[in-house]
Amino acid sequence: QRRSLAPSQLAKRKAGDEDDDDEEEDWRPPTSRKRQKAASETESGECYRSPFRKPLAQLTNRPHCLDSSQHEAFIRSILSKPFKVPIPNYKGPLGLRSLGVKRAGVRSPLHDPFEEGALVLYEPPVLSAHDQLKIDKDKAPVHVVVDPVLSRVLRPHQREGVKFLWDCVTSRRIPGSHGCIMADEMGLGKTLQCITLMWTLLRQSPDCKPEIEKAVVVSPSSLVRNWYNEVEKWLGGRIQPLAIDGGSKEEIDRKLVGFMNQRGLRVPSPILIISYETFRLHAEVLQKGSVGLVICDEGHRLKNSENQTYQALNSLNTPRRVLISGTPIQNDLLEYFSLVHFVNSGILGTAQEFKRHFEMPILKGRDADASEAERHKGEERLKELISIVNRCLIRRTSDILSKYLPVKIEQVVCCRLTPLQSQLYKNFLKQAKPVEELKEGKISVSSLSSITSLKKLCNHPALIYDKCVEEEEGFMGALDLFPAGYSTKSVEPQLSGKMLVLDYILAVTKSTSNDKVVLVSNYTQTLDLFEKLCRNRRYLYVRLDGTMSIKKRAKIVERFNNPSSPEFIFMLSSKAGGCGLNLIGANRLVMFDPDWNPANDEQAMARVWRDGQKKMCYIYRLLSTGTIEEKIFQRQTHKKALSSCVVDEEQDVERHFSLGELKELFTLNETTTSDTHDKIKCRRCVNGHQVQPPPDGSDCTSDVSQWHHCADKRGLQDSVLKAAWDAAITFIFHHHSHEEQRGIP
Repeated sequence: QRRSLAPSQLAKRKAGDEDDDDEEEDWRPPTSRKRQKAASETESGECYRSPFRKPLAQLTNRPHCLDSSQHEAFIRSILSKPFKVPIPNYKGPLGLRSLGVKRAGVRSPLHDPFEEGALVLYEPPVLSAHDQLKIDKDKAPVHVVVDPVLSRVLRPHQREGVKFLWDCVTSRRIPGSHGCIMADEMGLGKTLQCITLMWTLLRQSPDCKPEIEKAVVVSPSSLVRNWYNEVEKWLGGRIQPLAIDGGSKEEIDRKLVGFMNQRGLRVPSPILIISYETFRLHAEVLQKGSVGLVICDEGHRLKNSENQTYQALNSLNTPRRVLISGTPIQNDLLEYFSLVHFVNSGILGTAQEFKRHFEMPILKGRDADASEAERHKGEERLKELISIVNRCLIRRTSDILSKYLPVKIEQVVCCRLTPLQSQLYKNFLKQAKPVEELKEGKISVSSLSSITSLKKLCNHPALIYDKCVEEEEGFMGALDLFPAGYSTKSVEPQLSGKMLVLDYILAVTKSTSNDKVVLVSNYTQTLDLFEKLCRNRRYLYVRLDGTMSIKKRAKIVERFNNPSSPEFIFMLSSKAGGCGLNLIGANRLVMFDPDWNPANDEQAMARVWRDGQKKMCYIYRLLSTGTIEEKIFQRQTHKKALSSCVVDEEQDVERHFSLGELKELFTLNETTTSDTHDKIKCRRCVNGHQVQPPPDGSDCTSDVSQWHHCADKRGLQDSVLKAAWDAAITFIFHHHSHEEQRGIP
């Protein structure tokens, strides 16, 4: 008979068996070998059971009753530790929420507005106790606070810029208008400010919901990857932008359709980064929907309201428009009107009204030959224009950077022509027909071609050698002037004054320091000459021009900026890559030839003196003395004076050049050390030597007449130019970026 082995049953049987016959044996279940061995060990008195193992206690059905005071203490200890959400600084509700039930309570901002260092873009109006009782809690506005991840890295001028941008695009500065122009000079962090604006609009608003769903960034093709990297850098994976920098038409259309079809509070890829060219070609896809914000980088591309890119962007369905341009005025005020009209249509009237009311009076007043009445009227209209535009334009100059960056020394170096260049130049002026046309005020295609020929001749005679061989107009018989056995296969620096100076600059820099150099030119033919020179001197170099793909550009820039990279020279075509590139791996930049548009030169020269630069920077702007290059530089000065009046609000910019004088392009002054120095009627120099220092603070302006002047190398501190002076240098204007550098001769 099988018996139960439950402890209670065993205990009963044991009590009942005490009265039974001693001879009767208890039934035991069959045991395994291990149990038999353990039993034998027990019988022998040797037990290997752990002394730490507690014996089983007998179970009873009686509940263990606690003292009431103990119970109360136990419950109090539990309740003294309420549940806490394990997220730092979590301020949300702690109660349970059922799905589909609206959260109760007062709405709260996304970030703490009272945290130290918080950047508050919007603060709700303070309500009285009575109004607080009446207001609907579900509609109460909340603070708009910049994400602390970004506000911690923003500098004071950048915080001010973000606040200005937000006020403009939310129509708080100009009711009914949602656009603005970010016109800070190069290197002040315009990209970071715009990324902060986008991130804030995509995540919050006073209504406790995102202000916009999607944003589009339109930039030059060389900067598409740079924008993508900047978003990744500052937002650290919090957002996934869509960058389109290549691909087939079908593939790009598919991506754009997917972007435009995104809806809802949490759009997967809320930022589209696209080039101007790609936007223009695929504008139809983007115009089918709406976008919350469009940002146009290097926005001076939109200076002509008649071109296709302007028309395509203007037809995009978005009220909020931000235009980024470090140089909003480049050639004339009508182009400036196009930019303002793009972001805030109608605030300056129509183009004809603007021209009649603002442009003509201001330009007449700026001319050196203007009457007193014209100047007075021009100043009045200028003040009126500034008062309107300043409501939607923010402009800070690079002087702010002097707090954060090392010294920048900008030097305009006048180089004399070699005998070969001088003879070719004079022959051209005698032969070319467009010379007479331009003097009569007529500008034809041949006139523009002649200007280009003279500019190339100033760079190096090799650039016009083919024209001499073919005996084109202006170069008939010029082939006989070249040395016997001359060939364009090798570069000969001694035939060009500027190339001689450049050769000295590179050689002295290479032998006396570990500095890297950026060489900038408007012509790819000149870059070819640079390559030949580098191969002759065995300098390692990289080259970026219009033939290089967008993806490859980003790679070579990153490699060059690496301090351990062996490349000594970065050759840059100002047309292909002058805008937006960050070349802080170099601290010396040579601008080999000037451009008619001062903005192009300013953009190219700002590649090295920007955030991240650790070394003192040297900018060399080479001009051929007494030639068309000095006339171009003088024209730049006139345009920059106009820009500083309208954008920088400088009232006392000197009127150096009459517009009539600027028609005298086809002349050669061989007797001067600097035609520009003669034109500005300098009152501080005697026989070309500066005898009195500039007024306090005046050397910090952009006006060349206020810079330091050097007619010999004794006044120079730059050892590189001292070594190159005897080669071909005739005159130098130089300017230091830092106030503490004032007084340096």
